[in-house]
Amino acid sequence: MPWPAALLPLAADVPDAPASVKEAQASVTEAASFIEQNWATWLSIGLRILLIVVIAAVIRSAVRKALTKLITRMNTSAEAVEGTALGGLLVNAERRRQRSEAIGSVLRSVASFLILGTAALMVLAALKIDLAPLLASAGVAGVAIGFGARNLVTDFLSGVFMIMEDQYGVGDKIDAGVASGEVIEVGLRVTKLRGDNGEIWYVRNGEIKRIGNLSQGWATAGVDVQVKPSENLSRIREVVKEVADAMAKESPWDERLWGPVEVLGLDEVLLASMTVKVSAKTMPGQQFAVERELRWRIKEAFDAAGIRIIGGVPAGDEDEEAPADPSASVAAPSALANPTSPQSLATAPIPPPAGPRITK
Repeated sequence: MPWPAALLPLAADVPDAPASVKEAQASVTEAASFIEQNWATWLSIGLRILLIVVIAAVIRSAVRKALTKLITRMNTSAEAVEGTALGGLLVNAERRRQRSEAIGSVLRSVASFLILGTAALMVLAALKIDLAPLLASAGVAGVAIGFGARNLVTDFLSGVFMIMEDQYGVGDKIDAGVASGEVIEVGLRVTKLRGDNGEIWYVRNGEIKRIGNLSQGWATAGVDVQVKPSENLSRIREVVKEVADAMAKESPWDERLWGPVEVLGLDEVLLASMTVKVSAKTMPGQQFAVERELRWRIKEAFDAAGIRIIGGVPAGDEDEEAPADPSASVAAPSALANPTSPQSLATAPIPPPAGPRITK
């Protein structure tokens, strides 16, 4: 006899037992029999679900900790290199940190989605639920959501590939087509740029079709010097060479110059001027500072050497007065000076018409 039924006296043993009591006893007996027959199955399913959840939580926690440890190690190595002599040239700590954090965030999200999604499907399968209609509905919903949010998906995927390929990072000077400036923040959906005038541009990663990175590798500083065509080119080359040698030995230009300053030659020859091209290979992002310093030094050196720059005043000419032009006080010849010329005749006074005079 099942144990719940044993707790109640049998209705057959009670001669005057009502029918409701007999029906209740029958229901309890059937429920007890159903539980006795299926409790092992229910316990097995519950333990299986509990085991799936525990294993998924442990795997997710282990994967996230491993990814966090990897990101921390990458940031620590970046800080170590930053403290060396070439750290500022080779590694930007903030750029490395943001890139590693973005990659770590993507990896953690993907790992959590895969692990928890797989665990949820295994739990539904353990409950004997048919997954075919559910997967079909999820596929249709995913297509609809993806079509509606295609711009968001495009921005996200572009940001992921941009970060993984290290196309640019914090501190880089880039030209993104729609905007240009210095990168101050890199995200999976939006990149923030600070323009030359201080404005901040928010550029969606999906809108960037081409990127010009002005801070990778090396840069070129170019200076155009316009002088008189009568100046000695050999003398100009010697003066520029002296300026370049002195600049390359001084700090901080000795680090910013990555190559010798070269006189490339004449870039343009005109009737009133000629342009001498000067170029130098510099540290990335320092070409503009090198150009300004180079122009300053070349101007001072040319003034000291007496080489005239177009727009400047040559040395020693400030106190010299230009000779008077004897023709400045002479008026231009006029056609009216000849009384027989057509101009003089045309300007002659017209005589009054002849006619009777009225007198008083």
